[in-house]
Amino acid sequence: MNPRFDEYSAALAAATQAAGEFLQTLPKRAAGAMTYPHAHADTGAPIGAEAALAAFRARYEAGLSGSAGPRYWGFVTGGATPAALAGDWLASVYDQNVSNDIGSVASQVERDTVAELRALFGLPGDFAGVFVSGATQSNLVALATARQSVYARLGHDIAQQGLTAAPPLRVLAGAAHSSILKAMAVLGLGRDALQPVATRPGRTAVDIEAMAGTLAAREGRPTIVVASAGEVNTGDFDDLAALADLCARHGAWLHVDGAFGLFAALSPEHASRLRGVERADSITVDLHKWLNVPYDSALVFTRVPEAQRAVFRASSAYLGDSTDPLHYTPENSRRFRALPAWMTLRAYGRDGIAEWVQRDCALARVFADGLRGIDGIEVLSDVHLNIVCFALRAGDAAARDAFLERLNQGGRVFMTPTVLFGRPGVRAALSNWMTQAADIDIALAAVRDALRD
Repeated sequence: MNPRFDEYSAALAAATQAAGEFLQTLPKRAAGAMTYPHAHADTGAPIGAEAALAAFRARYEAGLSGSAGPRYWGFVTGGATPAALAGDWLASVYDQNVSNDIGSVASQVERDTVAELRALFGLPGDFAGVFVSGATQSNLVALATARQSVYARLGHDIAQQGLTAAPPLRVLAGAAHSSILKAMAVLGLGRDALQPVATRPGRTAVDIEAMAGTLAAREGRPTIVVASAGEVNTGDFDDLAALADLCARHGAWLHVDGAFGLFAALSPEHASRLRGVERADSITVDLHKWLNVPYDSALVFTRVPEAQRAVFRASSAYLGDSTDPLHYTPENSRRFRALPAWMTLRAYGRDGIAEWVQRDCALARVFADGLRGIDGIEVLSDVHLNIVCFALRAGDAAARDAFLERLNQGGRVFMTPTVLFGRPGVRAALSNWMTQAADIDIALAAVRDALRD
């Protein structure tokens, strides 16, 4: 195959048309695709980029969800603003490997973007940040850095010597996200190293007295406390200031999982819930959630980049002893993830981003109020931020699953199952920049219809 640069124009024109047609359908597209084809692509003679795109659209496009749209409320999923989408397309066009500082300004764009996001969240300047693929990777980097740091206090270099003969480490949390457990498994700590701590009655926030007692019992032993800033089931917040006090007193590392909750810093109504986050040792935040940039994009902030580097340093003669980004994450090859975020910050500014964050929070409360008016539905928790958790008043998990299948099958809205306080429930997370009041009316109508079916 010989390079023909005129093929770019034709292929990109076809892709632009496909993108425009798809984006125009988002408000009416099925929020979740419940049926889709399973046919495999044909192999054989090459057909060219335009024909390949046409074949993909004919075979698979109908099975794509409207996950970038206003009523995809499963998990915590943002969309892609026009500026973020343009940045993401150009990140592919530019195709920079943001692994080092040699030969490209891309790594400087990342550093500048990290600095702007740090300021957006109101974090002190001594937090070093780096882009990773998502909250799971961010939590992994944070816990690896924490492990390196807490063992270093005991004279043990985990990155160099490994875990052999190292005293057991425990991770304490009230309601840890599943990605914390995944990170613990990957790091060799083991899922059993998680020590659950009691939560407050009717809340998913940790009980501070229970945490104080647990930390006191672990005095002098390697300990990481994982705090929630936006717990995944309810959007609840741990008392970060109180946890920071306890961790300082007992020599524990404080990691704050703020995958979406860190954006509360942009809301005058909710910002106080982050009081104390500036005293954390590490922080996770996902950008493909509330910043509404395309997947995959997240940040990890730490105060001890030297410990982070000790873990992730890539040792090789051709790499040298630099401060290149590849020495601070599991990846050597790194996509130009900062560009969509940079474009978003420039295009909409703090006020624009804050506007959709605050709107989503307000609409979550409207949705919960509407659910309370539907016979047969019970809202299971206060709306602490942008998540609504509800259940059928009568029925078990099987009844919940049948209800949810009917709800999602209609395509007007997409939600996911959960269990909260022992009740099988349904969870809706609003984090899309497009979501409006009219979408709440559509979702409530879909809930009523699913109850009747």
